[in-house]
Amino acid sequence: MNLKTLIFKNNDCFKAGKTINVKGVMVHSTGANNPNLKRYVGPDDGLLGVNQNNNHWNRPNELCVHAFIGKLADGSIATYQILPWNYRAWHGGGDVNNTHISFEICEDSKTDKAYFDAVYKEAVELCAHLCKEFNLNPTTDGVIIGHFEGHRRGIASNHADPGHWFPRHGKSMDTFRADVKRLLGEGEAPKPPTPTPPSTEPKKLYRVQVGAFSVKANADAMLARVRAAGFTDAFIKTE
Repeated sequence: MNLKTLIFKNNDCFKAGKTINVKGVMVHSTGANNPNLKRYVGPDDGLLGVNQNNNHWNRPNELCVHAFIGKLADGSIATYQILPWNYRAWHGGGDVNNTHISFEICEDSKTDKAYFDAVYKEAVELCAHLCKEFNLNPTTDGVIIGHFEGHRRGIASNHADPGHWFPRHGKSMDTFRADVKRLLGEGEAPKPPTPTPPSTEPKKLYRVQVGAFSVKANADAMLARVRAAGFTDAFIKTE
């Protein structure tokens, strides 16, 4: 995830300073053919590019989400956090504003699969990040929802996003939640065990004596029996 921060201190949502008890994340898409972050996020920080119309959302405005995903001036994909995650944003047109973090994915013509795949991946990574931070289970009912799903639940206004876009590229909110869950499950690869270094202690030998004889013939006979029993390294030591 390419996460950057540009807090909208001029927006009414930031000025209000109201906070929420985070219970989930709502996914939005902008509904306009403009994939450039500078349309919504500003002023230019050297990466966004200049919005010539100066109609970004960092100004007195009753609308605001917590983040946008889209293109930087160089064409790369990024996420911009524009409100503290626990601030109350005005994004869903209903009670969802009091419970859910929200972000907008900048739409293009909805026909560019490469762009869709890139922003979809970024959105999955953002949701996984938020689920970790706020201890959310992405597949629990009502945790990660699209705007259209919020409307069906009676907690958001009547919008179709992102349900009008995801299926064009073989995705849905169900696959989105599953992909977030999968990413969370992968986590950090376990580290291999540290190998035990070889011992530097000198090797110790322990010998067992099986007899003491004053007559060599008797000693030879015992040695023969011991070797026949499989102890081929047995020997006679003379004192």
